[in-house]
Amino acid sequence: MTLLPAGVDDNGGPARLRRVLSLRDLIFYGLVAVTPSAPATVFGLAEVRSNGHVVLTILAAMVAMVLTAISYGRMAALYPSAGSAYAYVSNSIHPYCGFVAGWAMLLDYIFIPLFCVIYGSLALERAVPALPHIFCTVLFAGGITFLNLRGIRSTARANQLLLLLMFSVLGWFIVAAIRCIVIRDGAAGLLVPSAVFNPATFNFRAVASATSFAALTYLGFDAVTTLAEDVKNPRKNVLLAAVSVCVFTGIFGGFLVYLGHLIWPDFHTYRNIETAFIDVAGRAGGVALLKATAIMLILANIGAGLTSQVGAARLLLGMGRDRIVPEKIFARLHPVRNTPDAGILAVGILAFVGSQFMSYELTAELLNFGAFLGFMGVNAAVIWKFWLRNPMRRPGRLFQDLLVPLGGFVFCAIIWVGLNTPAKIAGSVWLCVGFVVIAVRTRGFREPVVLSSLAGLE
Repeated sequence: MTLLPAGVDDNGGPARLRRVLSLRDLIFYGLVAVTPSAPATVFGLAEVRSNGHVVLTILAAMVAMVLTAISYGRMAALYPSAGSAYAYVSNSIHPYCGFVAGWAMLLDYIFIPLFCVIYGSLALERAVPALPHIFCTVLFAGGITFLNLRGIRSTARANQLLLLLMFSVLGWFIVAAIRCIVIRDGAAGLLVPSAVFNPATFNFRAVASATSFAALTYLGFDAVTTLAEDVKNPRKNVLLAAVSVCVFTGIFGGFLVYLGHLIWPDFHTYRNIETAFIDVAGRAGGVALLKATAIMLILANIGAGLTSQVGAARLLLGMGRDRIVPEKIFARLHPVRNTPDAGILAVGILAFVGSQFMSYELTAELLNFGAFLGFMGVNAAVIWKFWLRNPMRRPGRLFQDLLVPLGGFVFCAIIWVGLNTPAKIAGSVWLCVGFVVIAVRTRGFREPVVLSSLAGLE
């Protein structure tokens, strides 16, 4: 079976994806991309870094993400392209700026599957200690790649099943945690303001640094925008899905870590900081819940790996159409499954190789480096497109066109600045590689970047 020519459909036009996903599918997709259990993956490190203010870090990050989700939704309504941040910034500001945003987001999308493989393997090793690390990483990287190669409908169905299983275990944890707290401290033990803000231990710099890490909870929400070519009525549904996913994640995730803090308030005694939430679940509900939570985190990272790998492949598809990355490889779609197979395979291989030597913490901060640069780019694109370049702007649109995206930009910038130095150094190296790529692509910046991926959008 042959592939379609690079970047071309059966009628000779640019290769396009089919609109088969509903708003419900998109929200399911976004929830699994973020995963309702996402706070569990950052719980231990965020709690320790913030001196016991993990709830506050989750809520602070939610502000930045909701504002940014609004910007994503508005840009997706204008440019429902697979390129996401790359396409938005390219078309609104300048193709070179778009390349920087897209290149930064590419780091994010590549490292989310890698993070999922690493953390999923840690959870699997907690559940079955006898399994070797390399076997776990092969299982994760190979499994998500196989499922994604089967097509977007298969991914959507898998997402719904994974979401049901995750909510079942989290519901069990909530009931067990409330019961444990009430038995130990009475009903009053459920209302502890210091679990959110404790003036005796609060330190702004510590909370800001922890928020930069806790923001990982929300990464993946923008994956819904990379499916703008797969979803029905993208002008409305992408914004609704992105904002809904962020708000739900913040409220539900904040509640989960609040209960976790109450169950185990002495965060200095965690047995394993990376998988601390598993031990918290064990304290709340015994060995059975501990094992179930480990299995849930395995499934959650499968789901997040599935969706983020799709997002990375679609970002490569958008950049391949514009010949930023090799067109003959990445701009191809499978004629039957309608999937960008080369991008899916490339991301799967990188996730496996990287999981052999990258650490959990550095991987998380590196993907935050790329993500928040991209987020700042999208917020800036909204300001440029709707406020600075709009001669007919009305005072009544000041809030919508300037203040909301400016707030998103500032919050994302604060989170980005709070990243640790090693992540900034490694991320800067990635940006330098991107500079070389775009310099070669444009023959020393003498040729324009032609945005063929934006032609003929619905």
